[in-house]
Amino acid sequence: MTSEEEDCYYSDYSDHDSLQGIEDAVEDDVQTHSIQVVTKESLLEAQREDLRRVMDMLKLSERHARTLLIHHRWNFERLSTELVEKGRDSLFAEAGVTIAECKKRALPLSYSRSRSLVKCNICIEDVSPHAVTTMDCGHCFCNDCWTEHFIVQINDGQSKHIRCMEHKCNAICDEAVVRNLVNAKYPDIAERFDRHLLESYIVDNNKVKWCPSVPHCGNAIRVEGDSYCEVECTCGLQFCFNCSLEAHSPCSCQMWELWAKKCQDESETVNWITVKTKPCPKCFKNVEKNGGCNLVTCICKQVFCWLCGGASGREHFCGRDKQVTSVKAARAQRDLHRYMHYYNRYKAHTDSLKLESKLKATIQDRIYFSESKESGLRDHSWAMKGLHRLFRSRRILSYSYPFAFYMFGEDHFTDEMTREELELKQNLFENQQEQLEVNVERLSMSIEQPFDELPKDKVWEVRMQIINLTTLIDKLCKKMYECIDNDLLGALPRMLNIAPYKSMGVERASELSVSLDSNPSSMSMEACNSDSYLQQDSPANKAV
Repeated sequence: MTSEEEDCYYSDYSDHDSLQGIEDAVEDDVQTHSIQVVTKESLLEAQREDLRRVMDMLKLSERHARTLLIHHRWNFERLSTELVEKGRDSLFAEAGVTIAECKKRALPLSYSRSRSLVKCNICIEDVSPHAVTTMDCGHCFCNDCWTEHFIVQINDGQSKHIRCMEHKCNAICDEAVVRNLVNAKYPDIAERFDRHLLESYIVDNNKVKWCPSVPHCGNAIRVEGDSYCEVECTCGLQFCFNCSLEAHSPCSCQMWELWAKKCQDESETVNWITVKTKPCPKCFKNVEKNGGCNLVTCICKQVFCWLCGGASGREHFCGRDKQVTSVKAARAQRDLHRYMHYYNRYKAHTDSLKLESKLKATIQDRIYFSESKESGLRDHSWAMKGLHRLFRSRRILSYSYPFAFYMFGEDHFTDEMTREELELKQNLFENQQEQLEVNVERLSMSIEQPFDELPKDKVWEVRMQIINLTTLIDKLCKKMYECIDNDLLGALPRMLNIAPYKSMGVERASELSVSLDSNPSSMSMEACNSDSYLQQDSPANKAV
């Protein structure tokens, strides 16, 4: 992503900065998601919410509830379903949860009362009964062997699934025992163990994802509901929750990934070379023809025929039909022209959006100057409403072109729809796209009117133009999304989804409240306060 594109990726012209008092089309924005930001301070509380639900439902300790949730990737609904379908015992067995019936220490058969020593079956050493630990599953080994086992598992990235050392034992080890034994020798590894347990809530949870900001802001976003939605982090970054790329609706995630790759790699350069040049038969360098004659001369002085590509003299006349070569060249040229058509329009709207984003300060100055006049209007909210509608609709227009490029191409959906059906749907879509484009340009021109310098009757005229266009464009955007959902993607046998249309724009995540009177967790708070928190495993920092 270029630095220019990043300007649009972040919401410098945030939908939420000046939307106070906007009530138009709020009823259309049905709240299907609960979006919250999980910060360094609120991560532990966010984890506790799910832990409490399992603890209350199954009457378990926190560590057993965490083991169950990690096994089910923090999906409480899935855990509840399996509890009903499989029963409590089977649920516990699969997750490695063992409920100890008796807290009395169980000693192995090799325990000698006369010598008061215990033989560890791992290291075959006699140790004091106070230097062994028995897990809930009943297996007992010396503390040194347990510690080394825990360290190996943590270093191998198995902090969340450390199982008993006994052969074929599926039981998950008590996290408190792991923490205490490892901390006695290696406090840094114990801290890493705690951090991995804590971050499991994000790494293993399909409802929570890191904010992909670079540099990483330290936040994660939790969404209750459909993952196909666009969210805005409190750091200002807007992104698609499903794929963690920039917000790109009405383009689907698969289409946007293909488009982003196509714009970044050299595929179109190769297409241009195929269309515009031919290889010299002597030195094999690519030669571009700059005249009308089909006999061209390379810089190596070799003369060759542009039509057949063969080395020739000046008297050569090519009467052969090189059908395969001409078909390939024609296809490459057609593909290049089609790509450039969609790319130019995508880029034009993206560039317009960046330029129009600078209007915000200008509009605010005009509003301030107009409202300071005694004879001026006292309410200019229509100007800011129109500006934000312009931002949203311009972004939708720009991403509608990558969608159309793949939706109506020859490489993707020809097996699902006939050519006639595809052309009919293309005409329908392009008609809606054109209507939206025309009215967005009208709104852009109206917004740029210096209404602070106009007479009052002219200001009223501009005001009505902006209000009418704002309402119309909102309806056109909604209609385009319905067309894509119902007539285009909805007609395909394979599932392709887009984020739903939001009249108010990308939804900003709310802060997750932290309960100050909550009981401290058994997990070390150092895992939350560590400087390495959220700095090793997030995708954003892996890319840095």
